[in-house]
Amino acid sequence: MTATGTHSSRRQWLCQLLLFLLLLSNFRARAQNPQTPLQKLQGSADQYFHQGMAMAKAGRWAAAEQAFEQGQRLAPRDPRFPEELAGVAFKQKNHALAERRLRAALRLAPHDNYALDFLATLYFIDGNYEAALKYWNRESKPQIASIEYEPMPQVSPALLDHAFTFSPVGTLLLPQYLSTQTRLNALGIFPRFQLDLGARTDGQFDATLRARELNGLGGDGWEDLAFLFQGLPFAAVEPSFWNIRKQAINVHSMLRWDDEKRRAFVQISGPWQGSARYRWEWLTDLRNENWAVRNESSGPAPVLASFNMRTERGGFDMASYASGRIGWKMGVEMSNRNFRNVAPGAILTPHMIAAGVELKQWDQLTGVLWRVPEHRFVLSAGTQFEAARLWSSPSQNLEKLTGSLLWQWFPREQGDDYQMTQQLRSGKIFGRAPIDELYILGLERDNDLPMHAHIGTRDGLKGSAPLGRDYLLQNWEMDKNIYGNGLIKVQIGPLLDIGKITDPGTALGSHQWMFDTGAALKLRVLGVGMVFSYGRGLRSGVNALYAEGLSEGPALPDD
Repeated sequence: MTATGTHSSRRQWLCQLLLFLLLLSNFRARAQNPQTPLQKLQGSADQYFHQGMAMAKAGRWAAAEQAFEQGQRLAPRDPRFPEELAGVAFKQKNHALAERRLRAALRLAPHDNYALDFLATLYFIDGNYEAALKYWNRESKPQIASIEYEPMPQVSPALLDHAFTFSPVGTLLLPQYLSTQTRLNALGIFPRFQLDLGARTDGQFDATLRARELNGLGGDGWEDLAFLFQGLPFAAVEPSFWNIRKQAINVHSMLRWDDEKRRAFVQISGPWQGSARYRWEWLTDLRNENWAVRNESSGPAPVLASFNMRTERGGFDMASYASGRIGWKMGVEMSNRNFRNVAPGAILTPHMIAAGVELKQWDQLTGVLWRVPEHRFVLSAGTQFEAARLWSSPSQNLEKLTGSLLWQWFPREQGDDYQMTQQLRSGKIFGRAPIDELYILGLERDNDLPMHAHIGTRDGLKGSAPLGRDYLLQNWEMDKNIYGNGLIKVQIGPLLDIGKITDPGTALGSHQWMFDTGAALKLRVLGVGMVFSYGRGLRSGVNALYAEGLSEGPALPDD
């Protein structure tokens, strides 16, 4: 058994013991004090209560449950019954039912310390620390005795300490726990980590960071090669360097030699003035791409327009990770584009292929709107505004406004099995925009607005997915775990995409709502993965198979 497994078993054994003692003391207290000033029940309800307590002491859980349920029908406002029914469910190893019953008891008696402690401990055993903290915090618990690391990270201790928003000899609050997770994730060197809580015999807790840390090329031996050559199936290599000088300074690059989509990209990021609250990022992106604009990625879809586009981009941005609830990011970008071998057809207008230097400024705001730790559900939102000026002949201005809603739900009490996500996004462009600034609804490795039955390239050329100035997109998917052993993980699940994109005044766009359904298979090996998807257009009848990379490292910026 691993050290982590031993720690987990010890924690669960200790929690089970604490809960047993808690239940035992509660049974004794109830028997000695059958009535309180706040509990004036009918005599028959009290009889059922005492009968249930006697059955519980004797270990006759089914009979105890029946008696408590009879009493609850007679006194539905008495919190004792759902509390004791929760104890019965716990003894029958039904944590989900026990948690529901305790939440019902707390709706009747919000400040009942026994129910609060019982419920928090159940969530703690399940590994749902957010829900546990939510209820423990009502009692000014838990008290943190120490912060430990397994294994000890190589990153600078001062930077790592700054990522923690709580300290020993104090109460760990839920907002502090969430903010710490946000900062640790923002460092970019912990692709997988768990901020664990361990119970102690003195009633306090140890907070332990268990993390896989990326250093140098990312891993050891074969892992380094996997990171470097993960893009090889797509005619690319992705050299990356993490945690330079132990300061969480990361370099991610990509060189793609595809004849139709050449690209060289470098991104460098690091903490601002040694603080985990803010990070800076600098990037440069060089592309040489051939486009052939079509209505479909398969079938008899003639080329409506074609061109070669070369772009050089450089940018700098700052991001805030001060809070686990709200974050912001702002940046500037300078780019230059030129077009060659242009065959505009009836699609391309002069401003779409306008060459010249462009200066862009953008601002992004993200936040959590609703968090339900008990059900492992999070609803978040984001918005981004871009303003740019292109010095072409003549000059032209454009603004882009996008917004998104995203919910994520883990339906089981533990683990990530059957994880569901749904995202709703929309965008609108004001002013005149070059063609590479238009939105694209489809699967393409430089695009993040997927429609799984619409491939963004045909014969290697970009332009076969619907383009436009205004779009609305919904993506839903579920991931079912098929296999996992720590090194390999396989997931599969259904997906559904609904989208529409328009470009008033041109023939671009989808011209109608698109409905794509299908499934995706996700395979991860040594932290590097692939996604194989099948999509079918319910309106068009088109079938599409697609493969793309899935990495633990930072993602490349999309179009």
